[in-house]
Amino acid sequence: QVQLVESGGGLVQAGGSLRLSCAASGRACSAYSMGWFRQAPGKEREFVAGITWTGSNTYSADSVKGRFTISRNNARNTVYLQMNSLQPEDTAVYYCASSAKFYTTYAQDMDYWGKGTLVTVSS
Repeated sequence: QVQLVESGGGLVQAGGSLRLSCAASGRACSAYSMGWFRQAPGKEREFVAGITWTGSNTYSADSVKGRFTISRNNARNTVYLQMNSLQPEDTAVYYCASSAKFYTTYAQDMDYWGKGTLVTVSS
């Protein structure tokens, strides 16, 4: 079992930055690839960014490339999402998730989910 707790969400103006954190407890975070997903009101949950077990590979959705960066600190069992140049369309609940797969962008492949943290970007 893995428990994931997100933090760092909030209200920010367009063009601003936020850093989300995901603290994992239970089984070691390093045993899983980790991902961030988001769900805006009335929309389906979508993949944002992912990182492999060791952190050697990262991948992100086209909509956030060049603006969002995912990283992990396995010693601290924590994954981060640095979000820069935020836009109103980034407004969503952001979820952290873990997968036993080495690499995946699919929500159905994720084994554990956090409860989410709300990011609101005002124009």
